[in-house]
Amino acid sequence: MDLSRNLLSGKHKYLFGLILLSFISVICAAFRITGSNDFDIARREVLLRRIGHELLLQSGDSTSRVLPVEKIAGNEYQIRFEKHLTFQTDSLVNTTKRLLAKDPLASDYVVNVLNCDGTDVVYGYAISKNKKDDIIACKRRAQPRACYRINIKFKPTGVNATTKGYILGGLPFLAFIGFIFFRSVKPRRVLPNDVQNTNMFTLGSVLFDAKNRKLTIHGKTIDLTGTETRLLLIFAMSPNETIERSRLQKEIWEDEGVIVGRSLDMFISKLRKKLELDPNINIVVIRSKGYKLEISV
Repeated sequence: MDLSRNLLSGKHKYLFGLILLSFISVICAAFRITGSNDFDIARREVLLRRIGHELLLQSGDSTSRVLPVEKIAGNEYQIRFEKHLTFQTDSLVNTTKRLLAKDPLASDYVVNVLNCDGTDVVYGYAISKNKKDDIIACKRRAQPRACYRINIKFKPTGVNATTKGYILGGLPFLAFIGFIFFRSVKPRRVLPNDVQNTNMFTLGSVLFDAKNRKLTIHGKTIDLTGTETRLLLIFAMSPNETIERSRLQKEIWEDEGVIVGRSLDMFISKLRKKLELDPNINIVVIRSKGYKLEISV
């Protein structure tokens, strides 16, 4: 068994990869929807002009023009006419419902008919995807011939520019989190095959179980951390031999990305305390070189 590999790192990477893939899929879908919306919005403006045209015909006017449809807000449009007209409220409702049913983005909208001076709302109603939520009043009433403008406000759909900005702005942050995540789960250096196949070491009266990260001294069991196990494993493979400090730092901490000298001293101190039950075994400092696991026979 590879004692120096983080067994969960593979699962973590797959999990993060799945999250990243999902995030990218959402972005692609959002922009794809936005792209298709451009065509649908252009088609909507044609339908709005058609509404104006049919209202003129219903008013008995087949010669005057429907002025260019004006987009007065993000999801609100205004239909304007060259000349005055009259209309039946129920005809207006039926015409807008029939034509806007051809617009896939127009399931919910509010219609307001205003005087050209913009001071009064002459008539208004709301259409919803669920017909039970429609709000329609004052049907079958004829409005006098006058100058009217028709405002139609649609319920927002898709991804707006602000949302896209947040998504794009979040990508660098996601990349940074991903970098930190992958650094944290990076597999440890793989030890040689002979070490991987060796689980038990006898160090004086100490039994070192590298597989289960335990020490047994005079019948007493002491647990080891992962770093303590890797460190003692290096000493156990070369008892009574000097191990250079740089080698210990390189093999234990190099894959972490940052090597801190005091970390090695701290773990050496912890190992000494756990081994002190056997006076015949000790980790000693070899000045200017490193450390040695001394085992007295």
